[in-house]
Amino acid sequence: QVIKCKAAVAWAANQPLAIEEIDVQPPKADEVRIKMVSTGICRTDDHGIHGTLKGIQFPAIFGHEGAGIIESVGKGVTHLKPGDKVIPLWLPQCRKCTTCIHPHSNLCMESKFCEPQNVMPDRTSRFSYKGKVVNHFSRCSTFSEYIVTPTNAVAKIDDRAPMEKICLFGCGFPTGYGAAVNTAKVQPGTTCAVFGLGAIGLSAIIGCKVSGASRIIAIDINSSKFEKAKHFGATDCINPNDYSKPIQEVIKEMTGDGVHYSIECIGNTDIMKAALECTHPGYGTSVVIGVAPQDANLVCPPLLLLTGRTWKGSLYGGFKTMDAIPQLVSDYIAGKFDLEGLVTHTLPFTKINEGFELLRSGKRWVFVLIKNNS
Repeated sequence: QVIKCKAAVAWAANQPLAIEEIDVQPPKADEVRIKMVSTGICRTDDHGIHGTLKGIQFPAIFGHEGAGIIESVGKGVTHLKPGDKVIPLWLPQCRKCTTCIHPHSNLCMESKFCEPQNVMPDRTSRFSYKGKVVNHFSRCSTFSEYIVTPTNAVAKIDDRAPMEKICLFGCGFPTGYGAAVNTAKVQPGTTCAVFGLGAIGLSAIIGCKVSGASRIIAIDINSSKFEKAKHFGATDCINPNDYSKPIQEVIKEMTGDGVHYSIECIGNTDIMKAALECTHPGYGTSVVIGVAPQDANLVCPPLLLLTGRTWKGSLYGGFKTMDAIPQLVSDYIAGKFDLEGLVTHTLPFTKINEGFELLRSGKRWVFVLIKNNS
C-alpha cells in the first residue's frame, strides 16, 4: 500500500528544500521499499540542488548516502526481506554486464552513470506530492523517510551495524578509502598527497595509512581541518594560501620531484591538474574523485603523461558495491577502521537546510540526519 511520509523536496534549482508529506508507492518487481534511518549530505547533492548537474528534473528528492531497514519487497525478491538492514547504492552491481564481470571494473552498465537517474528503471517514479510526480535522484533519494530502489542497488549489511553511522558507507568512506587502496593501489613506504579534507579526503587518508604510506601530505585552504587530518594519519598539512607559489611546486620541493600518489577530492579541474603535476615523473599516479561541473574540461600538457605519470578516475572507490560494502561494514564493526570524528554534526531531518549551510561553510566533514520515523 502507499505510505505517506516526510521528504525534503527540491521544487526548483537554487531554492531551500521543503519538508513535505509525500506518497511513496509500494515496490514493484525486483524492488524494495526502505525505511530510512540516517543519511549524510554530500557535495554532489549540493551540485544537484544548484542545478549544476545536467539532466536533473525538478521537483526532486536528493540524497544518496544513507542507511535504512527494508519495509517491504516486490514480486520476485527472495534474497532480501523486511527487517534487513541495508545501504542503498547509487552505483548498482547487476553482476551480469561486461563491467560487472570484469575483474578490474565496478562501473555497472545498469547504472547508466552518464545519464540522470530521475526515475526507476521502468521510467516511472515511486514518489508523488498531491498527485504530482516527484523525481528520484540516483535511484536513492535518501532525503525521504521511505524510498524505493532496485534490488541490484541494495547492500544487505550486518545486523549489528550502528545505523546512525553506517550511512558513511553509502558514499563518502568507500569512495575515498577505495581510491587509495583499490584505484591508486598505494604501496608501503610511499608518499601521498590528498587534496581536500572533507569526508572523502579524510577517508582517502585512512586508505593511505592502512596501505602503509610513509608520508601523507594533506592539502586544504581551511587550516581548521588539519587536526582532524592528522588524527586520521596525515603526516604533513599545508594550506595553499600560505604560499606564493603553486601548491604543486611546494609539494615537489617537499618530496624531491613529487609524490608517488595524489588523490583529488574536491571537484575542481585546476586542482585536478595540480594533483597530477605534483606526482613524480616516471611512476607517479594521480586519482580523480571529485565531481566537477559537467561542462568542465580537463587540460594538461601531454608531456606530463608521456613522462610516465598515470591519471586515473575512481567511482565508489573502485568497489563492486553489493559485494564490497557489506564486508566494509563488517570490517568497521570489527574495529579495522577508526571513523570517529567523520561525523561532526547530527541534526534532525527538519534542519536539513541548516546542514547544507554547514556543508557550504566548510565547517563539517560528514553531516548526519537522524530520521524521526514513527
